[in-house]
Amino acid sequence: MSITVNLYYKGKNGAASRFAEEMESSGVADGIRAEEGNERYEYYVSLRDPETVLLTDRWSDQAALDNHHASPYMKEVMRLREKYSLTVSAERFADESEIPRKDKDFLGKR
Repeated sequence: MSITVNLYYKGKNGAASRFAEEMESSGVADGIRAEEGNERYEYYVSLRDPETVLLTDRWSDQAALDNHHASPYMKEVMRLREKYSLTVSAERFADESEIPRKDKDFLGKR
């Protein structure tokens, strides 16, 4: 079962975008993408609220996510969050395979 976590980074005066840019340019994001069990690690900027950046973070299972949280990369994420004075909120989602059939009907065919 894959686990997807959406993290919403909020800042002021473009801080969230600068955070995401530094995560990418420093190689931290690529390092996280290379961690065992990582299936997705992508940043998106909100068109409605440019002070918010969304991170879609997907892991193969809870053990992979726990290992990521214990990794040196997580310390760097925390340091950069502090550097840019960001607040964070999160949503956690179940794997699509666990979505009830009646709900899958609304997703349509792929």
